[in-house]
Amino acid sequence: MRVAMYYNNKDVRLEEMPTPQIGPGEVLVKVLACGVCGSDVMEWYRINKAPLVLGHEATGEIVKAGDGVGQFKVGDRVFVSHHVPCNTCHYCLSGNHTACDTLRSTNFDPGGFAEYIRVPRINVDRGVFLLPDNLSFEDGTLIEPLACVVRGQRLVSIEPGHTVIVIGSGISGLLHILLAHATGARRVIATDINEYRLNMARKFGADFVIPADEDVPSHLLKLNGNRLADRVIVCTGAIPALNTALQSVDCGGTVLFFAPTDPGVDLPVRFNDFWRNSITLTSTYGASPIDIATAIELISTKRITVNEMITQRLGLADTGAGFQLVTDARESMKVIIEPHK
Repeated sequence: MRVAMYYNNKDVRLEEMPTPQIGPGEVLVKVLACGVCGSDVMEWYRINKAPLVLGHEATGEIVKAGDGVGQFKVGDRVFVSHHVPCNTCHYCLSGNHTACDTLRSTNFDPGGFAEYIRVPRINVDRGVFLLPDNLSFEDGTLIEPLACVVRGQRLVSIEPGHTVIVIGSGISGLLHILLAHATGARRVIATDINEYRLNMARKFGADFVIPADEDVPSHLLKLNGNRLADRVIVCTGAIPALNTALQSVDCGGTVLFFAPTDPGVDLPVRFNDFWRNSITLTSTYGASPIDIATAIELISTKRITVNEMITQRLGLADTGAGFQLVTDARESMKVIIEPHK
């Protein structure tokens, strides 16, 4: 089968490798769409494991089912989660599934930028989800990103009447804007350094946008009745954005750090301001099976509309060009790879 083999962000090669053979409890999925995630182009994180086949936002069709697979059959349209929890460790039993060691070590074989993937038994058990008939394969590539957003907003409890500011208006930022409105936020404000992304934030429901190179807290006070934000969601690891987040949260508010930084970054916090103003700082990583199920429901019922976020659809041979679009982050939003086109 053909795969897009990652060597670095500027070197993604179309190569051949054997189609995986499945065992008992496993399924073979023909990949029909897979999104390029921002984490795929996080070169410092990926380069030491290269060469490898990336891609974890995968949808497709089951073409083989191993002995003992009872819940799925050949022909089923599915979304496949690459990371799944054990459901029995201390973290899972505490509701912190994304801290589970099993979740952080599971994956499918070889990766979504391939014509076929082998889904291991544990992933079949708790990481394969049927796509509703009205949910396309390409829209299904947004399930995993939305599930991560669902988990983050569940942790910070956005409520009716809240003012939310989303710092960074890439794909995660847009999904946060949509979900914050869907859960009743009174006002959602977006920032970014890129005019294209600010326009996308407007398109997807931001009530106001603020260029990130301006005085964001001052603009926020003017837009929000001399108050800062109840919830600040940071969808970038840029240090200026992290500092803006700390300056933009109101007393009693919460800052959600949704994206990682480069390695070795320290974030200085004026502790007494943080302490006296009852500010909560928290973070989120990944998604659990319940978050994925919620994301599927949100997309299939059209509470969250994602199709217009997809700006480029490329074949497997053009995966390298897709990586460059995501790396450059100029005039693209969601790039998806369709391995059989």
